[in-house]
Amino acid sequence: MTTKTITLKQPIIRGETQISEIQLRKPNVPALKGLKLLDLMQSDVNAISTLLPRITQPMLTKADVDRLDVVDFTKLTGAVFDVMGVNEEESESETDEGKSD
Repeated sequence: MTTKTITLKQPIIRGETQISEIQLRKPNVPALKGLKLLDLMQSDVNAISTLLPRITQPMLTKADVDRLDVVDFTKLTGAVFDVMGVNEEESESETDEGKSD
């Protein structure tokens, strides 16, 4: 999965515009620069808050992220892991190749 759409419980209001859905895309390496992957994997609020503006459409600002309802922030955090493929279970098939008895 390279994108995921999240419907916000509490829409973001920007002037006359109301944003009720956010699409997240899989981050590329430049989007991860300056972040520690361990912090992301531990759901560090600062790391997630830094990453979200880099991978959201419409692009969230830092102020938008800071004003998010905690439920929406949690849903977006889960979506980050989904688009990164962290939550996918890898299917490993065992073969006898390369094994010595």
